[in-house]
Amino acid sequence: MTDALAAATSMGAVTLEVADLDAVTAYYTEGVGLDVIDSAPGEVTVGRGAVASLVLRHASGLRHAPRTAAGLFHTAVLFDSRAALASAVSSVASRFPASFTGSSDHIVSQAFYFDDPEGNGVELYWDRPRAGWQWDGATVRMDTLPLDPNLFLQQHLHADTLARGLAEVGHVHLKVGDIATAHGFYVDVLGFDVTARFGEQALFVSAGGYHHHVGMNTWQSRGAGPRTPALGLGQVVLRLPDADALGALGDRLRVAGVPVQDDGRELVFADPWSNTVRAALAQTS
Repeated sequence: MTDALAAATSMGAVTLEVADLDAVTAYYTEGVGLDVIDSAPGEVTVGRGAVASLVLRHASGLRHAPRTAAGLFHTAVLFDSRAALASAVSSVASRFPASFTGSSDHIVSQAFYFDDPEGNGVELYWDRPRAGWQWDGATVRMDTLPLDPNLFLQQHLHADTLARGLAEVGHVHLKVGDIATAHGFYVDVLGFDVTARFGEQALFVSAGGYHHHVGMNTWQSRGAGPRTPALGLGQVVLRLPDADALGALGDRLRVAGVPVQDDGRELVFADPWSNTVRAALAQTS
């Protein structure tokens, strides 16, 4: 049995349970600049081209969980150029200015943070080239340095480079109850590699040498138990490259005693905080 996730693992679309589907859809389309790529009664999928970033699902019977509950910290949408990122940041900041919450240079990336109309965290970011990332053994050097949003826009927002570029979920950041349990599940069971850890406050994990595919922190949620149904995070998707990688993950879940739904094409299971995770082949997720 293979103990590590396949190096080509990536993140798929994040599902959000929302109370006001129209308002949240407008935020991600008119603000962030994503396209509606699929829709059905009570559900809208937004992204770029054929790549879905978010599935917005109307859930009128649910309410918001307390801020201290486990769940979503933010969905991080990765842009393929600084110009594309600048276009998105400028658009959402001009149309929804109150949603901006901050910006940071993380050495490996430059990031801007927002809250959507229902309080779901959003990161819009661009990665510096991997060749320039610095590693101390298996740990990547990341930091939280000042990033002036106005200067960034002055440098990278140009009328002739407003082409929207590619955008996809680069990573997902979760609120969890404790880091030891998060490590036990996401590293020891799922097979992610640790790329950074900040004591008992935060853990970052990835596959294939990325800076992180999943972040987890206890900044607001220390001691939180399993979630109860609520607005916010509905599902996280892992995109695996082939059937062998999917089968190996299924084996690890079963050996660890994690209940899993397996139809031969995808696996659906829950982490220790009842966050739903779906693992599927990249071409079908």
